[in-house]
Amino acid sequence: MVWDKLAQYIAIATTEWLDWLGIFGEAIARNFLTPNTLDDRFFTLLTFIHIVAPLLLLLVLWIHLQRVTKPRINPKRGLAAGTFLMLVALSFVKPAVSHPPADLAVVPDVLKLDWFYLSAYPLMDHFSNGAVWAFGGVLTFMLFALPWLPPVRRPAAAVVDLNNCNGCERCANDCPFNAIVMRQRSDALPFEQEATVDASLCVGCGICAGSCPTSTPFRRASELIPGIDLPDRSLRAVRDEVEAAAAGLSGESRVIVFGCDHAVPASRLASSGIGTVSLPCIAALPPSFIDYVLSRDLADGVVITGCRDGECFNRYGVDWTKARLAGERDPYLRKRVPRERILTCWAAGADRAALEKQVEVFRATLSALPSPDEDGPNA
Repeated sequence: MVWDKLAQYIAIATTEWLDWLGIFGEAIARNFLTPNTLDDRFFTLLTFIHIVAPLLLLLVLWIHLQRVTKPRINPKRGLAAGTFLMLVALSFVKPAVSHPPADLAVVPDVLKLDWFYLSAYPLMDHFSNGAVWAFGGVLTFMLFALPWLPPVRRPAAAVVDLNNCNGCERCANDCPFNAIVMRQRSDALPFEQEATVDASLCVGCGICAGSCPTSTPFRRASELIPGIDLPDRSLRAVRDEVEAAAAGLSGESRVIVFGCDHAVPASRLASSGIGTVSLPCIAALPPSFIDYVLSRDLADGVVITGCRDGECFNRYGVDWTKARLAGERDPYLRKRVPRERILTCWAAGADRAALEKQVEVFRATLSALPSPDEDGPNA
């Protein structure tokens, strides 16, 4: 009896809600009174809707993917295989079965309802049909407009300095959001191309600055002005911050931690023996900064930390950093840099305790290493 009343309520509420629009010639409920009024065309229409809706979503996804570079369409093989096996196992444990063919002359005694799709019915019971339609329309519009809403604070876009740009394309290749394109040279320098930044696409991650070959902190004969840089987080300011953090270190096993603004806050790790520097993305750090810290004896070790592996806020920050440290992607870390004095740890905000433990173990390891060579490269 309970199921009968519930099914009757759902049918009446649904038809009344749709009839409120006034776009149907007759009441929709009349189509469900007898078996003769419900034919195969109704189910054909439902099938058509279930096909068209995903195709429209696929079109929207394609439009979105035009904004990013190197989009990841398919999941990793391990994740795909694990998901497939899980669904196969669940299909045997809890198979999804269909009801018998519909017979409108018979009142069903059991209905296997999906409550996920019934959340609107309590609203229909407490508010008018027009109010429920208005709520659904506003919610749909908000979700549709969400990608176009401006952020609370939009970071300044990267800026190109043509005096230091040789058109090498590294910044364009590393940008995760297609915000950098190479164009024909517009000045008198003997290079074919120059980098151009689309400020509407730039998110201020700084990965481009980390990829520029002129982003080296060893520069002293001239100002540290890379071919591309962030105006509100310049690499020159980062170098000054590194030197200031190193100057305040004391004791054994001095460590400089380079962190990401979107992962574990690097400042939480600061102590008398640990100096911290945070960046918009860990890939905004040129590998030469690691060389600079160790060769100039600013610290005994360097910790590189950022978002969890596979969860980079800026998509490719962790991947590009790994490849640079491994010498697989320019600009790569020089072979002379002692790898045993570098710790990489990819941790989200909830992994702070694990990161702190790894840093302490790393510092203990550093104390057992022989003193590093004091000779460094010339400025």
